[in-house]
Amino acid sequence: MKVQVIGSTKENYNLPKENAMSFSGKAAGICYMPGTIEELFTEDTSKTEKRTKMTLVSGHHSVFDHPTYNLILTDIPKVLAMILNNEGMYTTSEKSARYTKMKLDKQEKELYEKWIEIFSKQINKLYPEIESKQVIKLAQENARYLISIFTPSTTMEYTVSFRQINYILHWFKDIIETNTEDKFTLLLKPYLKEFIEQLSFLYVPELNTEIKKRKISLFDDRENRMEEFGENYCVTYLGSFAQFAQAQRHRTLQYKIKLLDNNQYYIPLIIAEDKKLKQEWLKDISSLQEIYPQGMLVNIVERGTVENFILKCKERLCGAAQLEIMLQTKEILDKYIEKTKNINPDVHRYLLEYSPGIRCKFKDWKCTQPCRWGSKYALERKI
Repeated sequence: MKVQVIGSTKENYNLPKENAMSFSGKAAGICYMPGTIEELFTEDTSKTEKRTKMTLVSGHHSVFDHPTYNLILTDIPKVLAMILNNEGMYTTSEKSARYTKMKLDKQEKELYEKWIEIFSKQINKLYPEIESKQVIKLAQENARYLISIFTPSTTMEYTVSFRQINYILHWFKDIIETNTEDKFTLLLKPYLKEFIEQLSFLYVPELNTEIKKRKISLFDDRENRMEEFGENYCVTYLGSFAQFAQAQRHRTLQYKIKLLDNNQYYIPLIIAEDKKLKQEWLKDISSLQEIYPQGMLVNIVERGTVENFILKCKERLCGAAQLEIMLQTKEILDKYIEKTKNINPDVHRYLLEYSPGIRCKFKDWKCTQPCRWGSKYALERKI
């Protein structure tokens, strides 16, 4: 066997579109090349161009996945990050909101700062042993539920293939050209337009999904989905935009969301048992409904294999995980175990190994990080 590097990411280098097209055309030739790779990559340019055009027209676009681009998206709104992160082929590094100075409008800023103070007091009251710096971070995490998913709020590196970026540009173009009065879509369109304009230098009209009629995968357009639990599973539940943004990073699983007809909101557990604070929270967050705060609930569809669900459990069933997603994952695990008890004994036995519900008790997990809560309190915490 011989292993060669024929291409590589280079820092501060922008691969010209023509080179990406040529590289893909040569990759297409590998499938039926009569000679060696060296001969293919030194062939006459006219031969490469002819093959590239033929591949574009045929719809066999996978060869255009070979060239990749490393994008930096600055001041990207959460909704656009969620759309991009729901597509299968990408690698992303997103700046944590803990280290981001939010550019908030007046009402958002006032409520965000108000609830940081309230959450800080509640955390200090329930958990006086937590250090002050960590209290602020935890308070910020909870106050973040008030921030709009349309607020430019983060920086993200997004590595994506030449084909995928073109598919995304075409899908965004389709949404922009849709005649709609839908409030959510109208708020979204300016960001999609801005994205297209700034990446127009990579746009190839023929590199699209017209043949298969694909579109962005985030939004669910089916009315009902039947839950099922076996070797594969499908489950639906309510969760906040913030939880969904965490969940969709498990790319071995598939996710879709649908907006609710009647607005509902996540209530952080640290205030859920205080009637006055709960009412005040709902009053404040609902006042932001027109800009879709991250704490607004959506219907989430989650699908995958049982093994990949357990991979999610190994990430989320932990005291260091976001509380909302940790509890939701535990709820699905319990449901999965119960639903397979009498219909699929093999899957049921497999899941039972994880029934303790917290990863530090899993036989096939070794924790290397210090933990504030430990296995005893992780599932009982309020923050």
